[in-house]
Amino acid sequence: MKEPISLAYRRYALGLLLAVNLLNYIDRQVLFAVFPLIKADLSITDTELGLLGSAFMVSYMVIAPVFGWLGDHWNRVKLASMGVVIWSFATILAGFAPGYRSLLAARATVGVGEASFGTVSPGLIADFFEKEKRGSVLSWFYVAIPVGSALGYLLGGVLGQRFGWHSAFLMVGLPGLLIALPLWFLRTPERPAASAEQEAGQGEGLAGYLQLFHNRSFVTNTLAMAAMTFAIGGLAQWIPSFLFRTHALNVEKANLMFGAVTVVAGILGTLVGGVLGDRWQKKSSKGYLLVSGWGFFIGAPFAAWAILAGDVPSCMAAIFMAEFFLFLNTGPLNTVIINVTDPRMRAMAFAVNIFFIHALGDAVSPSILGWFSDMWGLRTALLSTPLVMALAGVFCFVCGCFVAHDMAQAEPAP
Repeated sequence: MKEPISLAYRRYALGLLLAVNLLNYIDRQVLFAVFPLIKADLSITDTELGLLGSAFMVSYMVIAPVFGWLGDHWNRVKLASMGVVIWSFATILAGFAPGYRSLLAARATVGVGEASFGTVSPGLIADFFEKEKRGSVLSWFYVAIPVGSALGYLLGGVLGQRFGWHSAFLMVGLPGLLIALPLWFLRTPERPAASAEQEAGQGEGLAGYLQLFHNRSFVTNTLAMAAMTFAIGGLAQWIPSFLFRTHALNVEKANLMFGAVTVVAGILGTLVGGVLGDRWQKKSSKGYLLVSGWGFFIGAPFAAWAILAGDVPSCMAAIFMAEFFLFLNTGPLNTVIINVTDPRMRAMAFAVNIFFIHALGDAVSPSILGWFSDMWGLRTALLSTPLVMALAGVFCFVCGCFVAHDMAQAEPAP
């Protein structure tokens, strides 16, 4: 048997993975901070701008199943570390891109690296900590989404405005090469042992993937996350440009304001969602889903208000409220994936989840919203997103009908 991993080391592992996830979202979101600069420099349409975001997501979702299978059969820590190196180099290469096609190729390669880390990291964290703490622990890990995104907007806005969009990519890509080394040497926790029934029934390869589609909680939870990803992904990519065009804010100021609101609302929403999810889950098997579903329903009207607001203070206040309630879902919905799938299939489950939430979500929403914007204007295009948020809430409540049964199947009581 391996030597038990101490609590101090588990916390170190969580902190390291959180730091890597921060860089993940910084490198992902910096593109959208410099959208107006790229549009002006390369003289491209909104549809072409949207494709830059979609290229990342398409490669991310297509390669995720490959890394999902590798993550369940190979060293997850080594896979994650190699992913960091790939996406960091690709971000740096975007800083040398001479034109649209080379920038498109660089952003697609960023998606390959981030797919490696994204598929294996949630399962790693789940194996470091006991089941009862997963919601709050994963919320700490996923606090990187608002903080990293905000830093991407802030750094992209400041560096892009002052030094140009090429420099923004160069400077945010470098730190990833440094943090890949300690991640490479991180100890790998043991996966929980499977029951005899699971050993007998568990499929391999394609059969293992297909088995997930019979898991009703996994399917409906993934649909909820896909609807959320469509809306949030589209808004995240277009709100800085919306502030630039509609409210006449320059790139630096628009991203500073949006980044500041995102980091505060995102941290509060993510951590509150994790705590509320763990508490409600002790009272009901659908506790995580109730927190997420109500968050979507309450956040959608605030998102509509933000888009329709006629002045900057009202717009930013509405964005804050929308992001707070929408980020409630981050820890809970990812915890549901872990709780309803076999421990030996978690990387595979996250790979399938990643594929579908991005295939149906932000792989297409930036381009669709860009196309709508070319036809009807950006404000009208963005008004489609609150309706999709409400749909995510509906899927959460549907998932609640199946989750108790599927949790018992995934990890039977000893």
